[in-house]
Amino acid sequence: MSDDTVDLDETAKWDPALTAQVSNVVSPIVRRYFRAEVRGIDNMPAVGGALVVSNHSGGMLTPDVLIFAPEYYRRFGYDRPLYTLAHYGVLLGPLGGWFRRLGVIEASRENAATALHSGAAVLVFPGGDYDAYRPTFTQNKIDFNGRTGYVRTALETGVPLVPTVSIGAQETQLFLTRGNWLAKRLGLTKARLDILPVSVGFPFGLSVIAPPNLPLPAKIVTEVLEPIDIVAQFGPDPDVAEVDAHVRSVMGDALKRLARQRRLPILG
Repeated sequence: MSDDTVDLDETAKWDPALTAQVSNVVSPIVRRYFRAEVRGIDNMPAVGGALVVSNHSGGMLTPDVLIFAPEYYRRFGYDRPLYTLAHYGVLLGPLGGWFRRLGVIEASRENAATALHSGAAVLVFPGGDYDAYRPTFTQNKIDFNGRTGYVRTALETGVPLVPTVSIGAQETQLFLTRGNWLAKRLGLTKARLDILPVSVGFPFGLSVIAPPNLPLPAKIVTEVLEPIDIVAQFGPDPDVAEVDAHVRSVMGDALKRLARQRRLPILG
């Protein structure tokens, strides 16, 4: 991960016109295909920086941002960008510049802080791929794999944390295992590949990372929860682990509540 900070004017190059065009085309398709709902968007602070912390779902073809971002822009317009933190590999190759124009920036605390200080909202998935490939049978568990940098970023920038949960994307195929044991046995951990996910789906059947199966049209519900002012709730010198545990507990309770409202897998 690079230590270079983002210059929002020169490097990120967020393009509100392009973002609006893509949102207007993609959002209706994604919303209808997944019968997607975004609840509680009014819980987002109306102005200023805000760090949106979400679980990550759906494997390689995760629909999380495609569901959340259009609803964010419908609520707040295109004067206040939503930046999404992503692994630097997403920004490599011919699509890198296009993703940057849509608000994707390399995941680092420095980049997040720069964006937050500009008054933007920043969407972070602390669990990353580890979370996105969690087994379907444990889909309602919030597990960031011990990552707490998001808490430090919120503290250092003085912005509220906005917990957000999503349910349904782990039903777009059957995620069997993250494959930690498989990655270790094959020696991939030496190349910093900690997981080798195994899933079953359509049309390729059994898949070990690739080829990526097409997502089934599972109903996906995303819910924005009440913001957390860390200093107001935990004091001026909070314990980061305690804050992280609280955030995950709040998100876990919300995810279990949404799970109880579902009747059947995929159908929602």
